[in-house]
Amino acid sequence: QVQLAESGGGLVQAGGPLRLSCAASGRSTFSSSSDSGMGWFRQAPGEEREFVAAIKWSGGFPSDAVSVNGRFTISTDNAKTTFYLQMNSLKPEDTARYYCAAGRSVYYGDPRSPKEYNYWGQGTQVTVSS
Repeated sequence: QVQLAESGGGLVQAGGPLRLSCAASGRSTFSSSSDSGMGWFRQAPGEEREFVAAIKWSGGFPSDAVSVNGRFTISTDNAKTTFYLQMNSLKPEDTARYYCAAGRSVYYGDPRSPKEYNYWGQGTQVTVSS
């Protein structure tokens, strides 16, 4: 059974860093598909869920959204059990609830689309003060 659990959110001052983690169980569900991927999305109140970053389950082809302008980096540990989102130079507009998500066919479609992901965590709140 696949479960995703985010951690690492909190309150941070503008300009500061924060690292989010996503602990993933059910690795075998994804390791057998070359199109498996993991992504980070965020959603602010009253806004649609927005793509932040994605990476292949194997750890290849990391990508991030234009909106974060290279400030965020997605990565995974060697065991592919934990995924990270390193966020630097945070801005108040980065304030949102951040979700990790995973799917077996993410890279068969568009990794930027929430529709490609079958599994979602509960989210972790990130608040950036000015």
